[in-house]
Amino acid sequence: MTDNDKILKLPFYAKASLILIGLYVLISMLYIGRSIIVPLVFAVIIAIVLHPVINFFTRMGIKRVIAIIITIFLTFLVIAAIGGLIILQANKFSQSWPIMVDRFSDIINEAISALSVYADISPGEINAYIEQGKDEMLNLGKAAIGDTIVTIGSTIMVLLLVPVYVFIILFYHSLLVDFLHQVFGKSDQAQVSTIISKTKSVVQRYLVGLIIEAVIIAVMNSVALLALGIEYPILLGIIGALLNVIPYVGGLVAVALPMIVALATETSDMYAIYVLVLYYIIQLIDNNYIVPIIVSSKVKINALFSIIVVFAGNALWGIPGMFLSIPLLAIVKLIFDHIEPLKPWGFLLGDTMPSFLKIKPIFKKK
Repeated sequence: MTDNDKILKLPFYAKASLILIGLYVLISMLYIGRSIIVPLVFAVIIAIVLHPVINFFTRMGIKRVIAIIITIFLTFLVIAAIGGLIILQANKFSQSWPIMVDRFSDIINEAISALSVYADISPGEINAYIEQGKDEMLNLGKAAIGDTIVTIGSTIMVLLLVPVYVFIILFYHSLLVDFLHQVFGKSDQAQVSTIISKTKSVVQRYLVGLIIEAVIIAVMNSVALLALGIEYPILLGIIGALLNVIPYVGGLVAVALPMIVALATETSDMYAIYVLVLYYIIQLIDNNYIVPIIVSSKVKINALFSIIVVFAGNALWGIPGMFLSIPLLAIVKLIFDHIEPLKPWGFLLGDTMPSFLKIKPIFKKK
């Protein structure tokens, strides 16, 4: 046995320690460099989605640079139109905010009266707790103003950087793909080509599926709220569709917002129940028909790891991390599925349930 063999063969605890240290260093780097990495990841995903559009324009005889500029400009127009609609609806919502606050105050006073009767607590004590909570919230709000300004500034920087990154990635697409091939040996070229091709396909189909799903859910939400006469149906419908993109967690917040608006603006509390029922029906349609046909057929990730990566993405990169978590996990699973030693991990991330093995009885009957 050579010295090299002795060095390579490490005990299990040493390998585990090295893996944990490597994961810690990787996560630390991702967290520290989030202001650079997050826009770059968004840009890579957007560039992958837009790449077929670029190819379409180039096949029409348009130069690649011009095709990239046209595609990015059209994408910007679509995003700006949706953003403008949301801002317009949000402006109307903010004008009615004082009325909603007064309505909430009435609801709280009624709840205080009912609680004081059933729990034998004086209304004065309950009001004291509420006032204390208000003071704490105001102090937190003042402290959060600086953080909010920083967040807005970083968001503007991301919005400015992403189009630039997208243009550069699309322009140097061939160079980047050739670089990936040169990194690996000649024996792995076919495998690298397969992974790159399937990664593009997964990201494109998955994100296109999410966009289609979001549009359908936004329309269904808006029509349901409009039928009930709930105020701001378009704004709440769009916000609900965007939140629905976040697995499991987003759906809960999406239904809570219109229920709160219904409680604050409608004379009867039953409207909140009607909203809950209609949103539940929409979720059933989404989970049983829209998602299996449009989204789930493209990416097979089980519910456990979907929830874990959503919370991990939020802890690591905030709200952008929640949106990026599932596409990134899908890419990781795809890579695992095509590398022999990592295939068990890819199987663990998927939603393919193995058949139950028949357990032989330990004690046999005599």
